[in-house]
Amino acid sequence: MCKGTRCIEGIVLDFEGRPIVQDPSGERISRENLQRPNLTSALTYMKEWCKKFLQDNAENERKVVLHTKPFESMVNLRLLQINHVRLEGKYKYLPAGLKWLQWKECPLKTLPSEFFPRELAVLDLSRSGIEKVWGSCTSKLSSLKELSLNNSAIEEIPDSVGSLSNLEILSLMWCGSLTAIPDSVGSLISLTQLLLNGSAIKELPISIGSLSYLKELSVGNCKDLSKLPDSIEGLASMVELQLDRTPITHLPDQVGALKMLRKLEMRNCKDLRFLPESIGSMLALTTLNFVGANISELPESIGMLENLNILRLNECTQLCKLPSSIGNLKSLHHLWMEETAVTELPESFGMLSSLMILKMAKKPHIELSGNSMPNSIEFPTSFSNLCSLVELNARAWKLCGKIPDDFAKLSSLESLNLGYNNFFSLPSSLSGLFNLKKLLLPYCKELKSLPPLPSNLEEVNVANCTALESVSDLSNLERLQELNLANCEMVVDIPGLECLKSLTRLHMCGCKACSSMVCLRNIRTLSMPGSKIPDWFSREVVRFSERKNLKIKGVIICVVVSLDHQIPDDLRDQLPIIAGIEAVLVKMNKPLFTTMLILKGVPKTHEDHLYLCRFPDCHPIVSKLKDGYEINVIEHDPPIIKGLKLKRSGIYLVFEGDDDYEGDEESLDENQLSISEKLSKFFSCLEEEDHTSQSDCVVESQVQAIEEEEEEREISEPVWWDFLRPLQRRGSGSPPHNV
Repeated sequence: MCKGTRCIEGIVLDFEGRPIVQDPSGERISRENLQRPNLTSALTYMKEWCKKFLQDNAENERKVVLHTKPFESMVNLRLLQINHVRLEGKYKYLPAGLKWLQWKECPLKTLPSEFFPRELAVLDLSRSGIEKVWGSCTSKLSSLKELSLNNSAIEEIPDSVGSLSNLEILSLMWCGSLTAIPDSVGSLISLTQLLLNGSAIKELPISIGSLSYLKELSVGNCKDLSKLPDSIEGLASMVELQLDRTPITHLPDQVGALKMLRKLEMRNCKDLRFLPESIGSMLALTTLNFVGANISELPESIGMLENLNILRLNECTQLCKLPSSIGNLKSLHHLWMEETAVTELPESFGMLSSLMILKMAKKPHIELSGNSMPNSIEFPTSFSNLCSLVELNARAWKLCGKIPDDFAKLSSLESLNLGYNNFFSLPSSLSGLFNLKKLLLPYCKELKSLPPLPSNLEEVNVANCTALESVSDLSNLERLQELNLANCEMVVDIPGLECLKSLTRLHMCGCKACSSMVCLRNIRTLSMPGSKIPDWFSREVVRFSERKNLKIKGVIICVVVSLDHQIPDDLRDQLPIIAGIEAVLVKMNKPLFTTMLILKGVPKTHEDHLYLCRFPDCHPIVSKLKDGYEINVIEHDPPIIKGLKLKRSGIYLVFEGDDDYEGDEESLDENQLSISEKLSKFFSCLEEEDHTSQSDCVVESQVQAIEEEEEEREISEPVWWDFLRPLQRRGSGSPPHNV
């Protein structure tokens, strides 16, 4: 026996298929390390002691081969992790006192009969080639508490597994060759977790009902498991039942006996058609998840679940209504029911006094499950009683008419999404929602005006509200960071825009309102109609040159693009951004980093639009810049959306001191102006040119109309009518047609 080996209690060798790295430290072991062993000294020792057993071809095969003989002297070894390692030699040399063995990717097909560490408590053979574990000798492993064979080639669990009286966790996840669980599993009186996710089992044994201490049963992704045994009622300690993506058609009535169950998950159980009334007896339930199930209704008894906190019903496309008893769920604080066929809420809905999150959005312009939504929908009068509601998403619910004034009673609201609805008016009391941070109203095409808004708003989105004519004074929105008015073509004035000091994102493509008054110091993205970029921007490629004692602080990129809407493209019409324009950081003609420009706001016309993107020094396009690197703006190849044309681009590098001036810049020379002030002047000129162009167009159209009228008169009037004009002015009327 080699001196020092008796002290080693744990060894961790996890090579994960990596090539062996030569480590000269393995050739030296100090006397101090032997006297005071720890994990580091154990690893170093193993490298020294076992290096002579490494095969010559091991490095080429990226496999580590260890001989079992050196383990013989490690009589105090308790923990052994030898993942991605192959053992050679007799397994009797492995210490009998071993308590924890993890051997992932074990190449053996069966465990040798000579290996029976009687004190073994944890055995993990995940991702291994094991097809069979011990047979009748299993009873010798009386101390085993956890057995994990996840992703292994195991084909059969022996009946003798029932003799593992102390086993607490049995994990057989993703065992694709395992088709059955023996009846003897019911004898595992200490079992608390049975994890069978992704295995090929076809049924659960009736004896499973004897597992009175089982707390978690997980059979998700068992594609052949179509039902649960009635004996499930015996699982008195069950806390979590996971049945995701199984072909289960129904739950047995006996499921109501699971009085301790807190979480029931049945995501994407496409064959699940209904739920038993007995579900109302599971009084400990806190979470129900039926996302993607085909249930058409919820049982009335669900209202008895007084401890239910979370109810997920997203993508239950057959679900047409909610039971009136849902108002009794006094503890419910999260309700997800997006993309369902529900078209109305019961009057009792307002009784959900603890509800904080309500997400019930629908896909715009899509009818679910053939159930035509009514032309107009209104929330129940009790809806305003949801005083705890923090987030509401009612996108595309066909809300019509006027949103009632008592909506402002939802005083806890922080996020409100009413996009894709048909109402024409918001409550005048909306400004009373002092906690509101997000107001999302895109594609509300009947909305005509924005009333005074809450002062704590951080984001306002009224993109594509094509009937919107007026916007209330925004000067009180000191925290507003994003304002989206894309395609609000009837809005001509945005009062208070110049006061939005926190604004970082302004989207006004397709909107003719003045934007030159906006404070540009903090702006990160900006979009508006326009076909020019500042002439002091570098065109196309810019090459970075370091400046002495001046750090690069940012990069500003301007692009002018247009969209050809005559080319149909469903993706383009669905995206909130123009995708496909990229900024590339180039080093010696090779791309080093690429980022897609977020061009938010998709114009509905073919006209040119200007987009500005400002990247701070923390962004990789700036932080990675080094002397000689180049920045280029390109179109993605192949194109992401159709009809997109990049007409021009410009880049400006912002250095320290370029945009730091805080005072009045009216008296400064052009070359002394800050970048923000220069941009402001540029946008002012751009708008003046636009107004001049519009005026010229109006004058030109008026002249053209007069000329056309004169031409019509020359054609339709007799020559002698000129002599009668004075008479016509006296009231003679139109010229005679028959003389």
